Amino acid sequence: MACQNNLVVKQIIDLYDQISKLESLKPSKNVDTLFGQLVSTCLPTDTNIDVTNMSEEVKDMRSSLIKLCGEAEGYLEQHFSTILGSLQEDQNPLDHLHIFPYYNNYLKLGKLEFDLLSQHSSHVPTKIAFVGSGPMPLTSIVLAKFHLPNTTFHNFDIDSHANTLASSLVSRDPDLSKRMIFHTTDVLNATEGLDQYDVVFLAALVGMDKEAKVKAIEHLEKHMAPGAVLMLRSAHALRAFLYPIVDTSDLNGFQLLTIYHPTDDVVNSVVIARKLGGSTITGVNGTRGCMFMPCNCSKVHAIMNNRCKKKKMIEEFSAIE
Repeated sequence: MACQNNLVVKQIIDLYDQISKLESLKPSKNVDTLFGQLVSTCLPTDTNIDVTNMSEEVKDMRSSLIKLCGEAEGYLEQHFSTILGSLQEDQNPLDHLHIFPYYNNYLKLGKLEFDLLSQHSSHVPTKIAFVGSGPMPLTSIVLAKFHLPNTTFHNFDIDSHANTLASSLVSRDPDLSKRMIFHTTDVLNATEGLDQYDVVFLAALVGMDKEAKVKAIEHLEKHMAPGAVLMLRSAHALRAFLYPIVDTSDLNGFQLLTIYHPTDDVVNSVVIARKLGGSTITGVNGTRGCMFMPCNCSKVHAIMNNRCKKKKMIEEFSAIE
């Protein structure tokens, strides 16, 4: 197994070397091929690889690779959002989302996140915030269209051009044009209003290194309403070469509910936590910590059995006395 793991890591390093030498990460045959090979290489979850225990050289490569993946993903979304937004006026761009290469993955991820959220929410959320929505806010669109027909979605992105493209996607839809709102701001500058959301999503690529990710989570913890749910994207096993990992230690001030690791072509893991209210939890070092609470996941296991035949992994946590 060790030899096999070393071989896979070597393949990832070789792909990184090729990707890092590209003149541009905008969509092209070469770019699409290399990133396709990278994703395929990183999809297997039946390995014991832990990226946090690798050499400093591999860790540095991983950090650079995640940033390259984020940049390429941004270009890909911008490319297809521009195409969809340029359709004739009598066409609704949302009717043609299938042209985006990873649309089916977003459909699966949106259904998964909705199912998991439903297990930990006593009511249907009326307002959801998505931080880092980008030029193609597919999570908000999928949830709004297929799962939460009466919920308003507030999409936050630091890039005004991304928001312009995203807004154009929904502007011709009679329903979503009224329920999708876009805010151009750095979430770290957003204070007032974050306590108005039942659920806050934090995109995988908001905070592409440990320090930035923790800073974003700490800011949300400070300004979210007690009892509000935080949905985060993480990564597991080889997939952590594509996206940052959210550690349980990063969730100070939150009650951790579930960490779910898909084993199909949905790349991101899902982390669900609830903002603590009232008295704080004191950790062993005297600081506020993350509370681990039990959750009733019988329905989640039923969902897993019904939705696919593949084995998936779910982590559950017992209460700390």
